[in-house]
Amino acid sequence: MTRRGSGLLLHPTSLPSPYGIGDLGPSAHRFIDFLAESRQRYWQLLPLTPTSTTMGNSPYSSDSAFAGNPLLISPELMVDDGWLATADLRHPTLTFDPHRADYAAAGAFKTALLQSACERAKGSLPHHAEFLRFVHEQASWLDDYALFRALKDHHQGASWVHWPQELRDRDAHALHGARERFRDRIALEQFQQFLFHAQWQALKRYCLDRQVRIIGDLPIYVQHDSADVWAHPHLFKLDAQKQPVVVAGVPPDYFSATGQLWGNPVYDWPRLAQTRYDWWVRRITHNLAFYDLVRLDHFRGFAAYWEIPAGAATAQAGRWVDGPGADLFETVRQRVPDLPLIAEDLGVITPDVTALKDRFNLPGMKILLFAFGEELPTHPYAPHNYAPHCVVYTGTHDNNTIRGWIRKEISPEELRRLYAYLGREPDEHHLHWELIRLAMRSVAETVIIPMQDLLGLGEDARMNRPSTTHGNWEWRLLHQQLTHRIAAKLAEMTTLYGRT
Repeated sequence: MTRRGSGLLLHPTSLPSPYGIGDLGPSAHRFIDFLAESRQRYWQLLPLTPTSTTMGNSPYSSDSAFAGNPLLISPELMVDDGWLATADLRHPTLTFDPHRADYAAAGAFKTALLQSACERAKGSLPHHAEFLRFVHEQASWLDDYALFRALKDHHQGASWVHWPQELRDRDAHALHGARERFRDRIALEQFQQFLFHAQWQALKRYCLDRQVRIIGDLPIYVQHDSADVWAHPHLFKLDAQKQPVVVAGVPPDYFSATGQLWGNPVYDWPRLAQTRYDWWVRRITHNLAFYDLVRLDHFRGFAAYWEIPAGAATAQAGRWVDGPGADLFETVRQRVPDLPLIAEDLGVITPDVTALKDRFNLPGMKILLFAFGEELPTHPYAPHNYAPHCVVYTGTHDNNTIRGWIRKEISPEELRRLYAYLGREPDEHHLHWELIRLAMRSVAETVIIPMQDLLGLGEDARMNRPSTTHGNWEWRLLHQQLTHRIAAKLAEMTTLYGRT
């Protein structure tokens, strides 16, 4: 990211499609065409790992750090590739809302399609060269994940810590028996991951052909009820019953008097160091095979993280513990010399975090919406204070849209400062373009604009409201919103400020 560029933030679930949720199919290809037409260099995504309705459909709460989300598999592409017939896609009694992602209904519909396709392919898969190669190449995570999903279904969704002890503790004889017993269910999981991987790689090649680079997102923590913790419990701070001893979160701050209690298990970094961070190296290299660049969520946790005793009511009882620091990234750099990573360094950042980021020349993040408080002249998110090596966003998936911010959140004082900074008072219908222009003409090497801000949408288009569990991750783009007029306007601005 050493040359000027810009791009858009849009998760695939937000793309248009007739099946209840966006996917990797025709609309994704049309969106890449829009990026190319508007002269954008980047498409930024949220994590592509599996989601669950029990976890609020959050892409940051997954049962795997390596698997792809089957909900993103395109039925149309399955037809094109011969796995389904066109007639399979017709469902006379099922309709979906084009404005909101319906995870439950889309999941039921796609699960039935995938099961049907897998059943038809059952006889050919043992001889399908590409499928066999995929299963072999991805065995380090896929074997455990497919068995985990099969066992979870068999135990009616119960957490793995409540399975029979021999399965919970991964007794070799019990695992062998389970693999034989659930052979068909395991094959379905392998098949789904194969389809996801094939469709994703085709989409990535489409991006490459149009000179669009993909920015992925890697959450620092994983869920306790995940294949990763079940398969590698020794890498986490767990007790004899495999329950977390301590959990992750952040301390009290300006935004929360009690901090945030995330509840994820905490890594046993000294144990990971003994393995030369093998699991983490594999995780980062796996992501870099999917994406051109990767944003490391909660980067400050690699310098020091907030550790809270399990069972605590709030995060106030936590303490700071040193993370792996430079040792992890030096190890990763042996495999990936240029470290194409972005450090999510938002919030209260201490000098050790900045030093770690700078040591490996990682760009940090700036959020334009946060810049217009009383500290505007010296605020690090104000454009006049940027250093070039950074990524500036108008907002992130956790923020309101520009229009929603103006209507519901900005104070009269902040609004006056914003107008003074702009040197004019644009009307609400054009203000989103003014903030996009501020970001684009800054010295920041990279600018990323959420799609909702490019369209000037209001609070209803917000992707996530932190600390809430319902109604998030549902916003969807409509076909008619990707207009040539908007593409031309964005292309003109991108060209004017040297970001093509």
